[in-house]
Amino acid sequence: MTNLNLEAIIHRILKDVQVELADEFDKNFQRQGFFAEAWARRKSPVGRGPLLISTGQLRRSIQGRVEGDALTFVSTLPYASIHNEGGEIKVTRRMKKFFWHKYYECVKGWGRKKNGDKSNDKKTRRLTTEAEFWKAMALMKAGKSIRIPRRKFLGTSPEVEKIVRETIEDCLNEYFDNIEITKQ
Repeated sequence: MTNLNLEAIIHRILKDVQVELADEFDKNFQRQGFFAEAWARRKSPVGRGPLLISTGQLRRSIQGRVEGDALTFVSTLPYASIHNEGGEIKVTRRMKKFFWHKYYECVKGWGRKKNGDKSNDKKTRRLTTEAEFWKAMALMKAGKSIRIPRRKFLGTSPEVEKIVRETIEDCLNEYFDNIEITKQ
């Protein structure tokens, strides 16, 4: 007879799958894609560095939860789903205020010559391009739609299924390798 605690085994398997998938979902940000599916490139001149990682907040917000016999991955950030699934958002007055703020932030950073004209150094040229983008965004009419491309970082896929299957097999093999069978 074996000392079989099925609930403990399932919980252990789910925790191991959680660790493996959390690591792989985190790697999606390094890969700049969902496993082999590359993310759409940025069209705007705004934002330097890798996509979806300017602050790292989205990446850090992903949490795996084991509840009973289920494993769920979620993000607490309200904008996570629009990035993960793509879609359209409507421009609001509040967004327009933010766009104007970003525009004035860029303009303030322009270098100036002694006569007051804008200098033509590399930083000012970059800020000019950025400022033009923010101004165009700010001039959009409230209610207009902006399309956000899908940049999936969480979800199911053949790669996820393979990781789950391999992790379950490893856990069960380890369990059965270490089980003690006693005779009565």
